[in-house]
Amino acid sequence: MKNVINAVEKYRDLMVEAEKYIWERPETGFREVQASAYMAAQFEKLGYTLTYAEEITGFCTEIDTGRAGPTVLVLAELDAVLCPAHPDADPTTGAVHACGHHAQCAAMLGVAGALKDEKVRSGLCGKIRLCCVPAEECIETEYRQNLRKAGKIKYLGGKCEFLSRGLFDGVDLAFMVHSGGGRSASVNLGGDDGFVAKTVRYKGKTAHAACGAWLGKNALYAAINGLNAANALRETFQDWNKVRWSAIITRGGEATNNIPDETVVEGVLRAANYEALERENKKINRALIGAALSFGAQVEIDEEFGYAPLHNDERLSMLAKEAFDGLGWEYPCGVYGQGQMGAGATDMGDLSAIMPVIHPYIGGAIGQGHGADWRIENFELACVMSAKWQTATIKLLLENGGARAKEIIDNYKPSFSSKEEFLVYKDGWRKVGDRLVYRADDSVEVLE
Repeated sequence: MKNVINAVEKYRDLMVEAEKYIWERPETGFREVQASAYMAAQFEKLGYTLTYAEEITGFCTEIDTGRAGPTVLVLAELDAVLCPAHPDADPTTGAVHACGHHAQCAAMLGVAGALKDEKVRSGLCGKIRLCCVPAEECIETEYRQNLRKAGKIKYLGGKCEFLSRGLFDGVDLAFMVHSGGGRSASVNLGGDDGFVAKTVRYKGKTAHAACGAWLGKNALYAAINGLNAANALRETFQDWNKVRWSAIITRGGEATNNIPDETVVEGVLRAANYEALERENKKINRALIGAALSFGAQVEIDEEFGYAPLHNDERLSMLAKEAFDGLGWEYPCGVYGQGQMGAGATDMGDLSAIMPVIHPYIGGAIGQGHGADWRIENFELACVMSAKWQTATIKLLLENGGARAKEIIDNYKPSFSSKEEFLVYKDGWRKVGDRLVYRADDSVEVLE
């Protein structure tokens, strides 16, 4: 652990610079041009050869110890969230790193630097793949769907996009450390929700809002009724499934003196397991479609499986706790969530569907996550200690012939047997198109 601490400390100034640079240049998912280029330049200065994701942001690199063993993937996220009220938000886009991904990037450079130290790599086996990945925050759905139509991406989240492109092929287990509040670190023995993402387009008929409103079909009112109907379903959700439905109207009309002929809704349905996602999604769709039918309007639903439920591996979590506590921080790493699922979501869930992963948190931030008062207060913990923790975790996994990594891998029971099987399941959710067929005899067919 002393070698880890000393190796990371050499890169303190690099981490300070990175945290400041990326904080001041926030970009949302698949738009992280500046952050990706900056991180790539720093990696190359450290002597790494990079594999880039074509057409999009992000990259990977790999360290081969020269000794047979497992491959460990370590990730840092590039993207920001949208919170225009934050004082440091980009004045044009409203983007800000109010979730701490910029601190993850700073810590990643500490890890990358430390792994260049022969004393740190000594005794390790296998391979270490470091990855700066885009688009964890699943926002701006319509923008990402347009990227897909242009052939630039296939999936809404960066990790699954990288997975599908083969950038994670050969990986046996994965982890990342997320920024959070408090004065220490914590590992979650439970997990988080998965979700379904949808863009809902209500299509009506415009008319003069005063002199001929009866000639129109109000797409905005249809959308509002659809949202109200979906909200009324909340009491039918079973508490233990952590079901959450959230939606916003992104386009609602052009002028107050016209009946809106198109209204666009972006929505996310979360749940703790695949079965609940499938069941509740059908109910939400019926509510959204029924509202359009009641107005004689059309509704197009573009939906897909967003992220899989995250299941943190308990053995890997406890190894990470051991690594943190071995570094001598004044507060021990906390443990929570055994057997429980949280209502948040992350695309680390997609990786947990096929391999052991963990998604622990490290403190150092204050304020409400994604809120206007969120910021890193304790750089030492959020960035420097994070880098030490991640490097120490790699050491515990890959020393002694990778014995502990192999134990974790051998005991993991994935939800899917392979990447290919998981992607087939995920692709099976993809559905786009109008959900109502109006016939000449006034009958209507519902296409759920």
